[in-house]
Amino acid sequence: MTVEEETRFYRLSGELIQDERLLQMKNFIQHGRITTYDHCLSVARKAFSLKCSMKISCDEKALIRAALLHDYFLYDWHEYGDHLHGYHHPYIAARKADMDFALTATEKKAIMTHMWPLTLFHPPVSKVGWLLTLADKMVSTEETLFKRADSSLRLR
Repeated sequence: MTVEEETRFYRLSGELIQDERLLQMKNFIQHGRITTYDHCLSVARKAFSLKCSMKISCDEKALIRAALLHDYFLYDWHEYGDHLHGYHHPYIAARKADMDFALTATEKKAIMTHMWPLTLFHPPVSKVGWLLTLADKMVSTEETLFKRADSSLRLR
């Protein structure tokens, strides 16, 4: 991201990334040693970066909020999730995020569809949803392959 894009990203995300409810995600592991908070922040940055580099016009605030909240299920899915966690967690995250942060319809739908193509018959329906889904796949693949928090290995 350019300096201007980075500044815009933090202006749009600043309040949410410091919210104590969102910070609870630091207590749960997502992939390897990556916390759910760090995963969601990486997905938000990647989604915004993709939007900027591909010059896609969409609601930037909705994109960042949906990305930051897409895994807002607030439990350790390795211990408490069921074997169908991949199918269920988008709906759990959307419901919890909507209760705590009053999601827009676009944000909620993007969160609920971010696991496509696993959720074959529920694809994203907006640019926000498609960018979130793509960014999540990119970041998740990297985290799963490297299973480390070494920022030098992260995709930019």
